[in-house]
Amino acid sequence: MPTLSIIFGIILITIGLLGYFGLGSQSITALIPTFLGLPVVILGVLGLKEKFLKTSMHIVSVLMLLGFLGTVSGLIKFFGMISGNEVSRPEAVTVQAIMAVLCLVFLIFTVKSFIDARRNK
Repeated sequence: MPTLSIIFGIILITIGLLGYFGLGSQSITALIPTFLGLPVVILGVLGLKEKFLKTSMHIVSVLMLLGFLGTVSGLIKFFGMISGNEVSRPEAVTVQAIMAVLCLVFLIFTVKSFIDARRNK
């Protein structure tokens, strides 16, 4: 799981930087995926050490849950947008939707990992 955390964190950082610099959005909110991805990477690196593994992965899981809860509205707007509804900032909605999906996928992997760890005790 620490390696997966590092990978997902790097993806989130990249999405945030692309949203800010690549899409020309000069709003600090475009960097929210970066602000989430950075601690996820740091905690993933810490989790590579066995003594920090459990704590760091639980903290990453909480961060990703908060990330999902914070962006789920963007995911809903995204589905509305692709069905023809007008949104004010389609790029921001797309980035929010991508972040929501990434956080949700990570949470699914995390829950499976926690269940497997409990079974293997």
